[in-house]
Amino acid sequence: MAPLLTMSGITKSFPGVRALDGVDLEVEPGEVHCLLGQNGAGKSTLIKVLSGAHQPDEGEITWQGSTVRLTDPVAAMRLGIATIYQELDLVEHLSVTENVYLGHEIATRGFVRPREARNRTAKLLARLGHAEIDPGALVGSLPAAGQQIVSMARALSHEVRLIVMDEPSAALDPDEVDNLFRIVEDLTSEGVAVVYISHRLEEIRRIGDRVSVLKDGRVAASGLPASTTDTRKVVSLMTGRDIEYVFPERRPQPAADADPVPAAASPTPLLRAEGLTREGEFAPFDLELHAGEIVGLAGLVGSGRSEILETLYGARRPTAGSIFINGEPLRLGSVPAAVRAGIGLAPEERKAQALLMLESVTRNVSVSSLSRFSTGGWLDRSTERSAALAGTRDLSLSPDDPDRPVRTLSGGNQQKVVLARWLLRKCRVLLLDEPTRGVDVGARAELYAVIRRLADEGVAVLMVSSEVPEVLGLADRVLVIREGRIVHTAPAPELDEHRVLDLVMEGNPTC
Repeated sequence: MAPLLTMSGITKSFPGVRALDGVDLEVEPGEVHCLLGQNGAGKSTLIKVLSGAHQPDEGEITWQGSTVRLTDPVAAMRLGIATIYQELDLVEHLSVTENVYLGHEIATRGFVRPREARNRTAKLLARLGHAEIDPGALVGSLPAAGQQIVSMARALSHEVRLIVMDEPSAALDPDEVDNLFRIVEDLTSEGVAVVYISHRLEEIRRIGDRVSVLKDGRVAASGLPASTTDTRKVVSLMTGRDIEYVFPERRPQPAADADPVPAAASPTPLLRAEGLTREGEFAPFDLELHAGEIVGLAGLVGSGRSEILETLYGARRPTAGSIFINGEPLRLGSVPAAVRAGIGLAPEERKAQALLMLESVTRNVSVSSLSRFSTGGWLDRSTERSAALAGTRDLSLSPDDPDRPVRTLSGGNQQKVVLARWLLRKCRVLLLDEPTRGVDVGARAELYAVIRRLADEGVAVLMVSSEVPEVLGLADRVLVIREGRIVHTAPAPELDEHRVLDLVMEGNPTC
């Protein structure tokens, strides 16, 4: 079969870095070609060249046998190339329909036809298995998974021949991932090609036909069969070293007749919630977090898990209930009060909710502790920088440059900056929402080790993750949440992935 797309010798440099160095990529009609690599390997730059957002310094792009020049995203779209980015480029204050047809509105003689656009949008949403999404709803009112469906509908509103999907499953629960794969299979059966980027290696074998791996801006492997290529080989190609894809060793569990608190934990909880509830989001529940303990919260997107973390952090005010830190009541609905009490949050959307993307690593680390470096209204920048540098070195941040803008770091290193912020603040309770979203396999192993080390040093950790193996592998104890209710609590070693999925999707509330 003749290739649909061929990219040959693609080179792209930015000041101080060569992002792509002679990259080749070949995609056939109707195939799912998986593009893998660590953060910073060049994947994002390559797909931006393919989408017309970047112009290559060298190299050639061939489309259906003819050399083309993708001068901008419109030129790529006219050929039939659509890109769905991990950071969705939707306009939140516009409706679903307006986003789907933004830039190519349905019109006759200059007059827009809103009813026709709405009807076509409804058909696209139904095709994607989400007929329940209102074409007239504001995109900003939809959850992350709904917004991703809108982005896919926008891609399908064009006559596409190739769709690039960058981390499409990152914000989806298992049912939604199944629906995503159904959509991909439907598209490929019609001859549409898909370039699929994901850090979830288990998805590649399930959905992919061929795999190409980038490392340091170069092709480490090209066109490997997805179904038969060993995962360890892929990891080795991505990282340049062998990584045991395992979690840090847990502390020994107490004997059956001992107090059910991890061995290194204090018998008095650092954080205790009693009857905590927020109407419409989660039902009343009790929670104890002990020093040195990692507790995992497993549930589907929209089950109330993120809302629980944000309520504990003071970003949301509960309808009822109490929170205690070391036995002292915490002022509810107040982020400053929570931070003063020693609570830190690494939110799900770190770029939008946690990081100052245009600021330096130093400022992002110190932003919650600026009073430590201020005297008489003057900021001691030297002391601030030294403290930030010590914190990031403790977490092995790469590159080791406190003056570097945080937007230039990989996803895993950006997450380390958020953790360094709370360590500098001497946080005692750490709330982690999707701590490894968008983080490659090598950086994940490093983050797992950091989280376990913090717990070993006495920090109490409450983490949320859409990846059940991650919850089971990292946590000491697991709370399973379904439709806003805690339905099961157990030590992690007593659960397996199938049991957790049964509970979150079909189990009846028991707690």
